[in-house]
Amino acid sequence: MAAYIESLQHLAEQFGQLQGVGRKSAMRMAFSVLDMSEEEAAEFAQAIMDAKRKIHLCPVCQNLTDRELCHVCEDPQRDRGVICVVEDAKAVLSMEKVREYRGVYHVLHGVISPVNGITPDQIRLKELLARMEDEEVREVIVATNPTVEGEATAMYISRLLKPFGVKVTRLAYGIPVGGDLEYADEVTLYRALEGRRDV
Repeated sequence: MAAYIESLQHLAEQFGQLQGVGRKSAMRMAFSVLDMSEEEAAEFAQAIMDAKRKIHLCPVCQNLTDRELCHVCEDPQRDRGVICVVEDAKAVLSMEKVREYRGVYHVLHGVISPVNGITPDQIRLKELLARMEDEEVREVIVATNPTVEGEATAMYISRLLKPFGVKVTRLAYGIPVGGDLEYADEVTLYRALEGRRDV
């Protein structure tokens, strides 16, 4: 039925452009919009436009914000001597859930990936280097994902920051809590061994 309703199909196609949304989910979302009142639909559309217009990159750390600076950079209690480098703004949200990290962030908005044509100058490395010159940084924690691209980006950053004499560390990855060794792959086991500590 939906295939014959052009405006519904178009709406579903728009939802389908969202990352991680398949055809069926996109159609369900389109039907959900139809179930809204006109006022609710207008508010939904306005929320999208407001987010698009108001949210921009923090000039310091490149995180998303709708203020002059992001909430982390605004916080005077944060330790500006420790910078955690992450791939995207979603990673900042994940790190903040831990509540133990009191440093600041730097968001790359991608990783180096020659296969996908993403070179170092296409991610926010220039801004990171500028921070090395402007701020008194003691440690940079590279928290890119444990993928081939994430590892390559971490190594590149490590080499890039060597002249600054700053300590560069990498998040330890390994066996998740509740996980079984028999199901872990070689890379995960290697990382778990590499990140081992005293008990």
